[in-house]
Amino acid sequence: MSNLPDVIARSETIPAMALANADRFMDAEAVVDAGMRLTFAELGAAFRRSAAAMMAAGVERGDRVAVWAPNSAAWVVAAVGLQAAGAALVPINTRFKGGEAADVLRRSRARLLVTVTDFLGIDPVRMLAETGVELPHVEEIVVASGRAPTGCTSWSAFLEAGAQVSDDDVERRVASLGPDDVSDIMFTSGTTGAPKGVVMRHGQTLRQFGDWCDWAGLQAGDRYLVVNPFFHMFGYKAGWLACLLRGVTLIPVPVFDVEVVLDLVERERVTVFPAAPTVYQSILDHPSLPSRDVSSLRVCTTGAADIPVELIRRMHAELPFEAILTGYGLTEAGTCTGSRRGDSVEAIATTAGKPMPDIEVRVVAADGTPVPTGEPGEVVVRGFSVMAGYLDDPEATAAAVDADGWLHTGDLGAIDDDGALRIVGRLKDMFIVGGF
Repeated sequence: MSNLPDVIARSETIPAMALANADRFMDAEAVVDAGMRLTFAELGAAFRRSAAAMMAAGVERGDRVAVWAPNSAAWVVAAVGLQAAGAALVPINTRFKGGEAADVLRRSRARLLVTVTDFLGIDPVRMLAETGVELPHVEEIVVASGRAPTGCTSWSAFLEAGAQVSDDDVERRVASLGPDDVSDIMFTSGTTGAPKGVVMRHGQTLRQFGDWCDWAGLQAGDRYLVVNPFFHMFGYKAGWLACLLRGVTLIPVPVFDVEVVLDLVERERVTVFPAAPTVYQSILDHPSLPSRDVSSLRVCTTGAADIPVELIRRMHAELPFEAILTGYGLTEAGTCTGSRRGDSVEAIATTAGKPMPDIEVRVVAADGTPVPTGEPGEVVVRGFSVMAGYLDDPEATAAAVDADGWLHTGDLGAIDDDGALRIVGRLKDMFIVGGF
């Protein structure tokens, strides 16, 4: 065990928690990524090297660094490294075209971009160059996997440049950060206009997703298959971050393929497997399922506006999950509601459950007054998890969060006699996912 500064041991920020838990879980398996296996001790060392490289590259507290890459161990190492250097993580959707990614980079003023050039034949560096958009804030593009084009830095060269920064330097930087520092800026999907950057802080993120781990029942020694993309809250905060919080083995999957997933579940004895309902439907309908050993599966979280009751019934009957949980959330407030163990199949399929700890959820009329039980209205949320605001957009922030702290989601819902939330419509950019 290293002698971590007390502020790191208290885990007030994501990198402080990650370093403390790397020491705590030491020899336990932290990541299984293709042919690579890392213990928590090895992952902690990788975090320190990544942070040192970020610091050597000039990343300072309050900067922003973007990651545009598929799910992988390298994604997590880059993310925790940049956060340890004091920067805010800016995830970029792997489905974005060059112009969309350039817009996120421009508006976030990201100082550095970490990407890959060997994913599905896509070359993000070329895509950005072809846009012709000037990105004066981006000082360096680091290629974590694949060939590094001219003008870019390979991951190995990036890490080598960080050798001048000591572990003590890294730990001092981490110790200088606090719970109110910005942890990430996640851009909404933009289906109702230009994507907005949602600003979140370390303290609220750790608190909420610690609660999420308790809700989902994550335990040290679990093995978590993450097919949900890391650029999304479901794959990031309810995914790899949750693994770091609880000493759970992370098994990232860059692209969903039923055969690949079933192979991994069987070979790696996966216990936790959150995903969208369509993923479970594909698994249940796959002809090889009856011959597969999926007996290790224990917990899943899922969600959608309308999950077929029959799908939940089949999941209970044909898969060995002890718990099937659904929930409601959005980028601006994380997980707001969740079902509970013991809920009926119908409740799991047709409601988003009850409010999470210390989160208030109401359904209100146009004038802001609560509507009667069972009546539809706008879903509003209040609590510690509500965003710090939209990046550089005080008007949009004021329109979304009222003077009393209620976030107006723009989603239509109703609260039933049991106090569970039902989503009945969507009025703005949002998503419903289990555990988010």
